[in-house]
Amino acid sequence: MDVRQPVRAGALLREWRQRRRLSQLDLALLADTSARHLSCVETGRARPSREMVLRLSRALDVPLRDRNTLLLAADYAPAYQESSLDDEAMASIRSALDTMLASHEPYPAVVVDRLWNVLLGNQAMAVLMDGIPQHLLLPQPNVFRLALHPDGLARRLVNLREVRALFLERLHRQVIATGDTHLRALYEEVGQYPVPEDSGAEQAGSAGNAPSPIQVPLRIRTPQGELAMFSTMATFGAPADVTLSELAIEFFYPFDELTANALRTLAARSPSPSAAPTCPDMAASSPLQR
Repeated sequence: MDVRQPVRAGALLREWRQRRRLSQLDLALLADTSARHLSCVETGRARPSREMVLRLSRALDVPLRDRNTLLLAADYAPAYQESSLDDEAMASIRSALDTMLASHEPYPAVVVDRLWNVLLGNQAMAVLMDGIPQHLLLPQPNVFRLALHPDGLARRLVNLREVRALFLERLHRQVIATGDTHLRALYEEVGQYPVPEDSGAEQAGSAGNAPSPIQVPLRIRTPQGELAMFSTMATFGAPADVTLSELAIEFFYPFDELTANALRTLAARSPSPSAAPTCPDMAASSPLQR
């Protein structure tokens, strides 16, 4: 046993084990080690090997960013690099993102990072971004701020209370699962946004739509009428880079034929972009364009 092992590495591993609601025996079985050795690691009485840190991290489904933190806490070098989307090595990833965003037209799609900051979006996102003020776009737009801030999409959501409850529940689950302090700060911020008193009066929709038993759509007031959309999320399989592991693509789909027709009509009126627009500031005429 090596008493020089920093206690912090063991404490972090214990936090992740407790977050996953596993006993020491459960984790030991998953990581092919002994509960006694795991106990010594968690209390700092034993120094885990680099491979053991990675094995425990995999068993605990620890995000790559936090695996690097665990390795550093155990006095090892990080195992995973963190690239920029602009790096040459990420060219194929960027190309794949552009292809997915463009091919999803005329329906909205957006790429976000682990903190739900918007990185990329397609032209169809204009229907969701219409009228969003600059203070919600700079320095970087965030999905939860855009959706729930009273100056953002919230003022156009017919079913704001319903959507707000689901968004906050989603974010809270992510905070619990990751322990991420930045996500917790975001949750506390957006949870304090005021809700208009009359926002619950139109739960069924201004067009008389009954609540769906299978999906809670975004019901949005637009010049084309009340549009309804639901979304799915996609991530990259088997990532070995921190940035890639934290990317997610949210695809929006029409919930009804009225919405599908409206989105197709809007797309037909818009010029076809040569590539999916990037977005750190969303300040140009296209809401997701530099």
